Amino acid sequence: MEALLAAEGLEMDFPKRGDVRQGEITGITDQAVLVNIGAKSDGQIPLREFDRLSPEEREEVLQIGQRIPVYVLGFDSHGAPRLSYLQALEAEDWERAERMKESSELYEGTIAGYNKGGLVVRLGRLRGFIPLSQISRERRQSLQSDRPDPSWKELIGQPIVARVIEVDRSRQRLILSERAVARQARELLKERVLAQLQVGDVRTGRVTSLTKFGAFVNIDGADGLVHLSEISWEHIDKPEDVLQVGQEVQVKVISIDPERKRIGLSIRQLREDPWKTKAASLRVGQLVRATITRLEKFGAFARLENGLEGLIHISELSEQRIEHPKEVVKEGDEVTLRIIRIDPEARRIGLSLRKVDTLAYADLDLQMALAEAEEELEQLLGLEEAAEEALPNEEESAEARVEAAAEEASPEAKAAGESPEAALEAPEEASETEPKGE
Repeated sequence: MEALLAAEGLEMDFPKRGDVRQGEITGITDQAVLVNIGAKSDGQIPLREFDRLSPEEREEVLQIGQRIPVYVLGFDSHGAPRLSYLQALEAEDWERAERMKESSELYEGTIAGYNKGGLVVRLGRLRGFIPLSQISRERRQSLQSDRPDPSWKELIGQPIVARVIEVDRSRQRLILSERAVARQARELLKERVLAQLQVGDVRTGRVTSLTKFGAFVNIDGADGLVHLSEISWEHIDKPEDVLQVGQEVQVKVISIDPERKRIGLSIRQLREDPWKTKAASLRVGQLVRATITRLEKFGAFARLENGLEGLIHISELSEQRIEHPKEVVKEGDEVTLRIIRIDPEARRIGLSLRKVDTLAYADLDLQMALAEAEEELEQLLGLEEAAEEALPNEEESAEARVEAAAEEASPEAKAAGESPEAALEAPEEASETEPKGE
């Protein structure tokens, strides 16, 4: 037919094996979907092929008159085309992958899975692969293990940006690289996260790196900074004291800078501030026991028994002038100190060693000692009152037991009109008068 048309100078676009064509659904039977693609007869797609679609997609596609892409598998003995809808979609995805490789267009999607060799992603209906060597350094650092193991399950569903670096349709091979676009991907993801985040949001993230000034935590693909002062309510010298790379943490968004693309995070603001409870029991002038935690040129820090930390300024360590706190105390020393200042807003406690025995606080010390003694006395009196209140209850309980026993006494005792006490004694007397068997 094609030869005859060519001889007449005419051309017809006959479908060929391997073609992807647009066709129109002309009929649906129990076994097949009939599609017109311009051949001498309608082509057929096995109906079971559409079972692999979602119910919504299946309902949308399977309609008379619907135009769909089809892949020409070949022709039957009658010349009717054998077609595939799914292979047409797959062929379109391969073409898209090839265009992305040529144009360096970035792939944006989510991680679909992993295996011993790397990460699995989906490009349409294609299965793409990101080898271990092509995973970004930041993502590798955020994982608990360098090699795929069950902990990698948490990666599934996470966003990822990569570049297509190899497309081989004949070998069904689609390779991507996250490492090749790591910086570009980070910026792209960060822009998206910044657009979605709001101050006050609480997110779960993973520690990606630790520095002397804080910890970087990845949330939804973008890194935010938890400053050293926002890690814990208690003083810490370095992030490593309480955090480690790969650790999962909850963070609160406390600042967003869209222009500089910076996210400020806090861990401690999701925990109760110990000042709200622990500092409430402290009073200026109070004597407290504490442990020296560290020495600085300007003074010594000490941790109170309730966990709060205060500063003993160098001028409050001794009556004599000293050059350094180490002349008076050392780390680990347990000392008695006096509270000389409490600043709830700044969350600071001022302590003094030299004022522990000063006469200026003698009256206050006496008042506090009397108050403590009075409190102890009240507690003792309270215990005595509770014991006295319990005694009548014990007596009432004993009387109730006697009455209950009387009610269970023998019917003969009740018939004789004996008192409860006599009824209780009756069984014993009866046993004494019974004749003994020989």
